[in-house]
Amino acid sequence: MLHRPFALLLLAAFISFVVATPALPQLALTEGSRLMADSWGYEDCGDPSDPVQLKSITVSPDPPKIGAELTVKVDLEVVDTVTEGAIADVTVKAGRIKLLHKIFDICEEARNANASVSCPVEPGEYSIVQTVELPKEVPKLKYVINVRGYTSDDDDAEPMACVDLTVQWRPFFQVWE
Repeated sequence: MLHRPFALLLLAAFISFVVATPALPQLALTEGSRLMADSWGYEDCGDPSDPVQLKSITVSPDPPKIGAELTVKVDLEVVDTVTEGAIADVTVKAGRIKLLHKIFDICEEARNANASVSCPVEPGEYSIVQTVELPKEVPKLKYVINVRGYTSDDDDAEPMACVDLTVQWRPFFQVWE
């Protein structure tokens, strides 16, 4: 199993933006209401020659529910070794407004998480599973998360992987018996 950062890079951008931006308008949820994703999806925008090939992303529950645990499973294939200096450039947008932009050092993140796999990450198939608690307050918007992986942070870095995630939140009212 590959280390946490890949899963975090694919989903935690959304979660960290929600947790880290208390100044954003929050939804006032009435008793018995909660938010759920009306839809979510992803697009592999990478090239077939990229060193990391995304196979699939699944979430449970599907659709995700605010205030509940969310388990994300990412299946991928590492075709060329991922070495020190590899980065992921993550941008979170609501509509055309950029809410978060952060660059992650993939190998450093793996070390900080005491991951069982560290750089260099050798070629092979990996299945990443990450469970997170989604916060209870999330602005009701459509979010787009762009993740671009590169072999290094140098000007001559090569693309490593690419994925665009979309989450559309809507109110969901449930009658409690």
